[in-house]
Amino acid sequence: MLDSFLVEKLLSFLKEDAYPDDITGRLASGINSVAQLRLKEEGVLCGVRVVIPFLKYMGLQVRNYREDGSKVKRDDIVLTFEGDGEVVLAVERTVLNVISRLSGVSTATKLMVENAREVNQHVRIAGTRKTTPGFRDLEKYAIEVGGGDPHRLGLFDAVLIKDNHISLLGGVSESIRKAKSISSFTKKIEVEVSSLEDAMKAYREGVDAILLDNMTPQEVREVVQELKGKVILEASGNITPDNVRAYASTGVDVISSGFITHSSKALDMSLDVFRF
Repeated sequence: MLDSFLVEKLLSFLKEDAYPDDITGRLASGINSVAQLRLKEEGVLCGVRVVIPFLKYMGLQVRNYREDGSKVKRDDIVLTFEGDGEVVLAVERTVLNVISRLSGVSTATKLMVENAREVNQHVRIAGTRKTTPGFRDLEKYAIEVGGGDPHRLGLFDAVLIKDNHISLLGGVSESIRKAKSISSFTKKIEVEVSSLEDAMKAYREGVDAILLDNMTPQEVREVVQELKGKVILEASGNITPDNVRAYASTGVDVISSGFITHSSKALDMSLDVFRF
């Protein structure tokens, strides 16, 4: 991501705290300060590279930092920066919110990847569009840092025919034919199904990928037995670190999970500020 994009994004977050009208932070104006970001639990770090351009834009000096993707533990100091006390205090919550949130996503993704690959070395863990409003680009980045695949960034980069499309268009086959009639050959077409019968229909229509939605591991396995190697097979629907092994063991190619963005817990951390 471009530095200018990151600065603009984080400035919008900072405005939620009404900067530069931090009426308490004014008390620290002119005081040379150093801030240390300290972990309170272990996980996979993400977001440091996101906040550094923002900190520099705000006139702060970054001294030391750990790279995104680093495995971190309690009491690790992962970022140190310094500057005017008023500015340091103003950016505190923005920095914490971004890094703790993204680290939570990357940590959850890493756990999903590790659990799945215990039983299937080739399966890919992917995100979904179930992201925090305003945070999608950053959360997709965090998924990649955790070893996952971002999947679609939005509605514009692939054709994914879901249940509501099928309902409006009159069926699986009809939906695929309509999509092919209006889509460029450069766009992959994936269709969501919930049964072996519909999966076979989609395959016969020549789609690039089939999303097996809210099916049990056994139901997914039956589709895999019929179509493995013929089309990309993706499983999705209420898949978490607790049950991902069962889905991975079916031999499916991709497992997408909303859990890693909508239910992951922010990594606990604090920012300690001192005079220097």
